[in-house]
Amino acid sequence: MMEDNERLLQQFFNDAASQQIDDNGFTEHVMQRIEAEQRVQRSTLNVQRFSRLWNVFCITTFVVLFIVFRGWVLLAVHFEVMLRTLAAQSFSINLMMIFSVVFGLLLVGAGEVISSERVRR
Repeated sequence: MMEDNERLLQQFFNDAASQQIDDNGFTEHVMQRIEAEQRVQRSTLNVQRFSRLWNVFCITTFVVLFIVFRGWVLLAVHFEVMLRTLAAQSFSINLMMIFSVVFGLLLVGAGEVISSERVRR
């Protein structure tokens, strides 16, 4: 009895699987949409990876430059100069320090642009 039921069910599903239902291209459209969404997801993952790598690069560059130019000494000197000359309201301008700050801001800004592209998608 169970074998007959299994055989009948198998025959029913085989017959149903071979039938074609006219859906005016709906199934094909859905499959194309799914493939397109998968491509967008892969692209988004690539942007996320690139964004993370860019952040690591920026942080590493900052740390290396901070160590190479002995940034802690520069900060201490500038802080001391600022405190000593605060009463006179005159500040010395160090072009290397300004360049370092601008370069750091550019790197961080580029990273933010890349990460904002990820949010848009």
